[in-house]
Amino acid sequence: MKLGRLNHIGVATPSIDASVAFWRDVMGATRIGAPFDMSAQGVRVCFVETPGEGGTAGTQIELLEPLGEASPITSFLEKNPQGGQHHMAYEVPDIGAAKAWFEGQGKRVLGEPRLGAHGTLVFFLHPKDMNGVLTEIMEEPKGASH
Repeated sequence: MKLGRLNHIGVATPSIDASVAFWRDVMGATRIGAPFDMSAQGVRVCFVETPGEGGTAGTQIELLEPLGEASPITSFLEKNPQGGQHHMAYEVPDIGAAKAWFEGQGKRVLGEPRLGAHGTLVFFLHPKDMNGVLTEIMEEPKGASH
């Protein structure tokens, strides 16, 4: 199994609007996407990107706001009211092969692969199996979404 690049860092927030202002005004985000709902996952999502060196892409941050009390982000925010790092997402060329490999390593996969915010299949690995970090494994985006 070949683990690819870090695609993004997921950050839970009680307010995407306030977080966008922080990432723009304090952290220098230059690309800010339009927020959108992912009802099936119970979240509102917005991608922001910090500036890179010499015009290259910077670091992509996925802001996650809960859509109601049933959202997995709601319980995270109950423990961390100001929000904070929720997960790290790594790319793989083949989501099925990656899932089988991690399962073969005894890592707990949280649910079946499902459509993620980049329009590719994703799954999550239990933080207790990943040095305390909730880890998203996502199939490499094709084309411009990369």
